[in-house]
Amino acid sequence: MTDRSRADWWRDAVTYQIYPRSFADGNGDGMGDLAGVIDRIPYLRDLGVDAVWLSPFYPSALADGGYDVADYRDVDPRIGTLEQFDEMLALLREAGIRVIVDIVPNHSSDQHEWFQEALAAGRGSAARDRYIFREGRGADGELPPNDWPSHFGPTCWTRVADGQWYLHLFAPEQPDFNWDHPEVRADFVRTLRFWGDRGVAGFRVDVAHALVKDLSEPYARLAGYSVEHLPLDGSHPLFDRDEVHDVYAEWRTVFNEYDPPLVAVAESWAPTERRPRYARADGLGQTFNFDLLVAPWKAKAFRTVIEHNLELAAASESSSTWVLSNHDVVRHATRYGLGDEVDLVAWLMSDGTEPVVDAARGLQRARAATMLMLALPGASYLYQGEELGLPEVADLPREALQDPIWLRSGGTEKGRDGCRVPLPWASDEPGFGFGAPVGHLPQPEWFGGFAVDRQLDDPDSTLALYRRLLALRRDLVAGDELTWLRSPAGALRFARAGGWESITNFSNRRCALPAGRVLTSSGPLDGDRLPPDTTAWIIAD
Repeated sequence: MTDRSRADWWRDAVTYQIYPRSFADGNGDGMGDLAGVIDRIPYLRDLGVDAVWLSPFYPSALADGGYDVADYRDVDPRIGTLEQFDEMLALLREAGIRVIVDIVPNHSSDQHEWFQEALAAGRGSAARDRYIFREGRGADGELPPNDWPSHFGPTCWTRVADGQWYLHLFAPEQPDFNWDHPEVRADFVRTLRFWGDRGVAGFRVDVAHALVKDLSEPYARLAGYSVEHLPLDGSHPLFDRDEVHDVYAEWRTVFNEYDPPLVAVAESWAPTERRPRYARADGLGQTFNFDLLVAPWKAKAFRTVIEHNLELAAASESSSTWVLSNHDVVRHATRYGLGDEVDLVAWLMSDGTEPVVDAARGLQRARAATMLMLALPGASYLYQGEELGLPEVADLPREALQDPIWLRSGGTEKGRDGCRVPLPWASDEPGFGFGAPVGHLPQPEWFGGFAVDRQLDDPDSTLALYRRLLALRRDLVAGDELTWLRSPAGALRFARAGGWESITNFSNRRCALPAGRVLTSSGPLDGDRLPPDTTAWIIAD
């Protein structure tokens, strides 16, 4: 049975990601806020999660959905106040829910006081040393220092009024810090203690693999930024350098000042073999495993991902983390409804008149996948709205899109807004009970069919399934061991400590259910047969 009071609670915790601007709007201005989170604490308690991860709520110009932070030790006034944050923290604690907050250390907002000081101070100033400024190429420095691209395209350099260029791996409004500068390191330690002293349980570390860089000349030529282009020796000039772990060793010293120690989970797109370094006990302690996000709906593919990541967790003496949806990817209820032949980018760019998605199949597989995930050893991270079975909103009006990927690509890549649409709480209220008739992203008319109030009293709803699974999981999950069992063709079956097991049918044919008592299933069973795209949990009689 899970003991939520133990110091290593994070090893098998279920954490619910709240994207604040889209969760609930407490003051009716169209943007989600802390008041909205406070109002929905009973919902989170009844859902049964162990913790919430709060995506950025800091002052921000919203050039990248809040990941352009202007002040790391305050709350955006459109979202609330520090006093409201403290109230939310206390009420969540009373409900038995811990709080993890996002920290964004690779870059700040261009509105951050340090960057504004750097712009004013000019070439050669101490203020510019906190960021990465360089001279340009060409007769008058009119060309960027090199040809490196930004994640959001097309270049990672922007020129300022006096002719110098600054580095931004993301949007121009997100200048990268110089992590060789002692003031940068010291200021983030102050930030960690600021939130730790307020009572947060830990941090989700954004772009954790990118802080420390080598920009010595001549600049390296880069094959690309994706994981498959990163070397295994830590020699990439921008990502996954060995020196980044010196930063996290210092952070771990800070985390261990608290009782219990603060926790941290790295968003690290490092090569698989190097991920355990981020999850070591002398570092952040845990790192995200995103492998299920890209695994095809096949038993063999899922087993390969599970086995490999359990090995990685053992190598770091941490626990694995399992993720099926978050604020950066197409919701899994939609991903699983796309045929293997469908190009995901092309589908997202369609005008919505001929959607190539099987919504029913997508939801059925999403429920089965979530149930499998929650049976695995390790921690699970849920994204707001997945407990409602929400699909991607693929047909947002072009004029409503906000993602810098859309803006910087010139409209060739749609971006991530489709998974960030405000949640539907009440089917018959304006804005579906979000709090304003129109939120910061428009909700489609069909959202009402997924509203919380439609699902609360329906035992077959996706919300009811999540509540049932989390309640069972709290009593069932123990330890880090998993034993694979003989499975029917196209199925995946494993046992956990305590005499219970999980079986998922990935095939298009029914298969035999193992002997025992069925605790619950992701969909209706067919007597003693398990239908396709369905998971069941079974315990020995």
